[in-house]
Amino acid sequence: MTSAFRTAVESGDIAQLIALLAEDVEFASPAVYAPYHGREAAAEVLRAVFAVCDEFAYTSEIRDGDREILMFTAKVGDREIQGCDFVRFDGEGRVRELTVMMRPLSGLNAVVEGVGAYLKQEVGG
Repeated sequence: MTSAFRTAVESGDIAQLIALLAEDVEFASPAVYAPYHGREAAAEVLRAVFAVCDEFAYTSEIRDGDREILMFTAKVGDREIQGCDFVRFDGEGRVRELTVMMRPLSGLNAVVEGVGAYLKQEVGG
């Protein structure tokens, strides 16, 4: 059974993805030390990631109770990346925790650069 989170990401439906985030979600990005707290903070970064990543595809998943691990591939410019989304759901099926990890470093750097440029352009970040 595919989770609503996976469906929203795979379909590129950022509005649905954001709606699935718990109000007090904790989002740990591979690019910054401290996690983002709250739906709006996480949504800002997730919008930027959606904007800069191409050819995103989940390649496999592992589920255990309220946790899901989704392995993915994507491209940012000419850089190919691999990564994992570690998701924990609350009792109502909303995303309570989201931790993202990516490799290789050159791919992560491309994501960081792209997200930074997007945020600067979109929100004056």
